[in-house]
Amino acid sequence: MTTIRTPAKIIPRAFPGIKPDEMQEIIMNSRVKAYPPDTVVCKENAVEYTFYMILEGEFKVTKIINNTEDRLMKTLTAGDFFGEMALIHNAPRAATVTSTTNATLLELDKEGFNRVLKHSPSVSLAMIGEISNRLRQNDEMAIEDLRLRAAELADAYQKLAQQDLARHEFLTNVAHELRTPLMIASGYLHALKKGMVPADQFDSKVDAVMRNVDQIVTLTNDILFLQEIELVLPEFQSVNMYGIVEEIVKAYQDKAEARQVTLKIKDGQNTSAVQGDKSSLKRAVTALVDNAIKFSNPNGNVEINLTDQGNRVNISVEDNGIGIAPDIRPRIFDRFAHLEKSGDELYGGLGLGLSITRQVIQQHNGSLEVESTPGKGSKFTISLMKWQ
Repeated sequence: MTTIRTPAKIIPRAFPGIKPDEMQEIIMNSRVKAYPPDTVVCKENAVEYTFYMILEGEFKVTKIINNTEDRLMKTLTAGDFFGEMALIHNAPRAATVTSTTNATLLELDKEGFNRVLKHSPSVSLAMIGEISNRLRQNDEMAIEDLRLRAAELADAYQKLAQQDLARHEFLTNVAHELRTPLMIASGYLHALKKGMVPADQFDSKVDAVMRNVDQIVTLTNDILFLQEIELVLPEFQSVNMYGIVEEIVKAYQDKAEARQVTLKIKDGQNTSAVQGDKSSLKRAVTALVDNAIKFSNPNGNVEINLTDQGNRVNISVEDNGIGIAPDIRPRIFDRFAHLEKSGDELYGGLGLGLSITRQVIQQHNGSLEVESTPGKGSKFTISLMKWQ
C-alpha cells in the first residue's frame, strides 16, 4: 500500500503555482471517497465529469487495443491524478482506471471546478498547462504503441512469408514424391501390357509396381490424415502399446536391414495399457520409427523402450544417427518442415511424420519430447495417460 498523502500535497502537483487560498477553494469543492480493490473508477469511452487525485492506494490504467486486447498502459500511485480532461471537455474517457488495492481519492467534479474558477481564474491557467503536458505524454505513448504495433505487424508478415515459402516448397515436394513413383509404376505397367517384360523378370516388375503404388497411397493417406485428425475425435479405448510396437518393428525390419540398421525393442513387455485410439497411436509411433531408420547411419541402432512412470506410460524411440541441428530443431514439428540433405545423402518424403506424431499426441493429451545431439543421434519420447 502506498503512503497516504494529504490534499495539500497533491493539489499543487495537479495545479502548479496555485495559491494557498485557491487550494483551499478546491478542497472545499471536492470530496474524499474510498474504493475497494478491483473497482472501475473510470470506464473507457464513457462520458464523465470528475477529476481524480490519488490520496492512497494504486490503480491500473488499461486500454482496449484492436477491440480485443486489454493492454496495461501504466500504474498510478498516491500523488498521481487522472481524468483532468473531464473538467474542460465533454469527451469520452480515453482509458479505463481500476483500483488494484484499497484506495482513497480526492474527487473534483466539473460543477465544483466551475465554482472554483469564479473565485480563482488563475487555476484555469494551471490546469491548461498541466493538460497540455499530459496530452504531450499521451502522444508519446501513442507513438510508442504504434511503433510496437508496427514491429508486431512486420514480424507477422515475416512469418506469413516464411509459411508461404514453406507451402510452396511443400507442394513442390508433393509433386516430386508423387510423380516419381507414378512414372515408375506407369512405365512398368505399359511394358507389362505390351509384353516387353521377360518371363523371368515378370514378378520383380509387378513387385516394383506394387511398391510404388503403396508409396503413393502412403503419401496420400498422410496428407489426408493431417487434414482429418482435427475434425474427428476418436473414442478412446484401452490400448496395448507394446503390441503396437511389436507390429511396427515387424513391419519395418526389411527397411531397417536394407539400410543396415538394427531395429529392436529394448524393454517394456509388461507396461500398462494406455487410453487412446489404436490406429492413430500406431501411426504416431510408426512415424518416429520411420524417421529413426531414415536418419540412421549404416550399422546404426534404433531402440524402442516402454516404461511405466506414475500414471503415465512413456514410449521412446532412440537412434544414433545424424541428429538434429540446433537451427532447425524449433521447426521439426511444423507441417512443411523437411530435411532434404545431410552431407552427401538425400532424403525422400514430405516431412509429415513428426507433424502427424505431434498432432496425435496432442489429441491424446499427452506430451512429446526430443533430445538430440548433431552427429550422435536423437531420442523422441511420447508420454500417454494410463487406461483407468
